[in-house]
Amino acid sequence: QLQLVESGGGLVQPGGSLRLSCATSGFTLNYYSQAWFRQAPGKEREGVSCISNSAGNGNTVYADSVKGRFTISRDTAKNMVYLQMNRLKPEDTAIYYCATSSLPLCEKGNPIPAEGIFATWGQGTQVTVSS
Repeated sequence: QLQLVESGGGLVQPGGSLRLSCATSGFTLNYYSQAWFRQAPGKEREGVSCISNSAGNGNTVYADSVKGRFTISRDTAKNMVYLQMNRLKPEDTAIYYCATSSLPLCEKGNPIPAEGIFATWGQGTQVTVSS
């Protein structure tokens, strides 16, 4: 059974940093694509970043709103996916979700796929950016 469990959220001041973690189990991490989505109050869930499977050489894709500030990565030895978030802004406040798919996604030149493409999700972790 595929499982994802996020952690690392919290309250941070504008300009600060957080690292979100997604513990995975039940599948071989780099055979799958992973993504981070977020949902702010009153807004639709949006893709933040994704990373392709090994066939796609671990290509990464970012939303324009986070490009240059966020970094997605994974550690196959620990079965973990990370989202390093720097220079956080109040508009980054949201619940952040980790998702995975067995499809070959997030390959070079492609955008972050729609949330419906991802079959397995974590429960989310709250990130609040406020002074």
